[in-house]
Amino acid sequence: MLRLLIFLALASAAALGAVWLAERPGEVSIVWGGVTIETSVAIAAIAVLALVLAGMLLWTVLRFLLGLPTAFSFASKARKRARGFDAVSRGMVAIGSGDPAAARRHAADARKLISDEPLTLLLSAQSAQLSGDKPAAEAAFKDMLEEPSTRVLGLRGLFVEARRRGDQVAARAFADEAVRLSPSLAWANDALLEYHSSAGQWAEARIAVERRAALRLSDKTESRRHRAVLLAAEAQQREESDPTAALATALEALKLAPDLTPAAEQAGRLLAAKGDVKKAARVIEAAWREQPHPGLAGIYVHLRKGDSALDRLGKAEALRKLKPTDAESAFAVAEAAIAARDFPRARAALQPIVAAIPTVRTCLLMADIEDAEHGSMGRAREWLTRSIRAPRDNAWVADGLVSERWLPVSPVSGRLDAFVWTLPPAVLGSSAPVMEEPIAILPPAPPAASGPPPEAAAASAPDRPATTTILPPPAVTASIAADTRPEAAAPAVSSRIDPVTPNAAAEPDAISDQTGGDHAGKVAELALTRLPDDPGPESDNRAPPARRSFWGWQRA
Repeated sequence: MLRLLIFLALASAAALGAVWLAERPGEVSIVWGGVTIETSVAIAAIAVLALVLAGMLLWTVLRFLLGLPTAFSFASKARKRARGFDAVSRGMVAIGSGDPAAARRHAADARKLISDEPLTLLLSAQSAQLSGDKPAAEAAFKDMLEEPSTRVLGLRGLFVEARRRGDQVAARAFADEAVRLSPSLAWANDALLEYHSSAGQWAEARIAVERRAALRLSDKTESRRHRAVLLAAEAQQREESDPTAALATALEALKLAPDLTPAAEQAGRLLAAKGDVKKAARVIEAAWREQPHPGLAGIYVHLRKGDSALDRLGKAEALRKLKPTDAESAFAVAEAAIAARDFPRARAALQPIVAAIPTVRTCLLMADIEDAEHGSMGRAREWLTRSIRAPRDNAWVADGLVSERWLPVSPVSGRLDAFVWTLPPAVLGSSAPVMEEPIAILPPAPPAASGPPPEAAAASAPDRPATTTILPPPAVTASIAADTRPEAAAPAVSSRIDPVTPNAAAEPDAISDQTGGDHAGKVAELALTRLPDDPGPESDNRAPPARRSFWGWQRA
């Protein structure tokens, strides 16, 4: 519509001009070379316009003729460029389909046709990566650093290559430079957070978390959780050198994440050591409501050093009131009742779990009860034997790794806040390693006639650490493998426990992160052996080993 109005306006202007000239007649006389030309004004105007049009036409023809070589060259370059981009497209498809030979061929074609294009460098780098030619890939990424438009892309590629060859220093340098050039890069910020966390640089890691939150690379909930985890890790690092600052840091972490059990354990332990028992109890109770944990129970029942075993049993009952249906509440009461020699209450606490599916910890506690109450070696050994095939209890698990204690960063992937208190993989020999050293288990002894006396075998038994992994010896492993039942797979038993004896109670700072008696040693000594004077609930063809000590003394 606008174009139509403009055309009508121009046509009207031309008509008005023609009428104006017609109403004002005149003569034009031109004398050139002795020739005189006389005409009217209108004819002269038309002649001038014709000359102008003819000049424009002549200039267009001359320009076209003079521009023919350039036009031919431009068309050739356009065809070459189109072929180059077609090679890039085919190369990307070959990379996506996993064809390194085709990718290399198309990358070579693209370098010949459009070597100055960023996509050509990217295709060359990715084809080299697909072929396993790391030097060529790094060379292509370094070439990208020369151009401002591809500098960040080159840093990304060099970062990936450095990570692949395990050069963490170079990887961090590339990530730092990428963040400097483009602060909103998610991969660079994540890499810096992972690097600082893995290196234990908690303050720098918190800065990275805050930068990610400011750039909206993570939501508020995730940022608060990460800050809490970093604060808890920093508190653990500073506990020995500066307990006051560690306590303040742990409490700050609890404000950000009330369900962060390690921070609650540390805060409760430091408050108890400081003498603020009431506040420590409130902190542990609040954390217990969020997530019951054996470490919390161990600290709570030992808040005061002068408490008797019955007082500690009362505290365990108080914890159970907060979470009456949780298994950890039953375990806390059972352990405290065993220490107080209230065996009926211990049995009553474990009865719901025993009636359902007894776990490893349940079986070990029942073995404690049987031996301490009745001195029944047979029943105790029966429970210990059942613990080998029982389902495992909760543990700290991250990326298939089972750890005896909480860690802020996964050693496998470097992820922050990767460890979760949950059930570990149940099958022995699965992909989940255990972060601890297995204890030495003696092989079956020769027949009694030629073997050492029981006292010598007990005296020669190696000292065992409090934190252990129990792995069956070859004879027991073969016996378990022969059983085709699904529940016959023997799990690797991991437990953090302290000695529980009828008349002794450990100090709070010594057992604050423990959960029971020396069950690991008992499994190694009794559950995997056969005593000559008590054949046990089942029989096999294994030779009886030398007799071992049980809870520190020798049984007749």
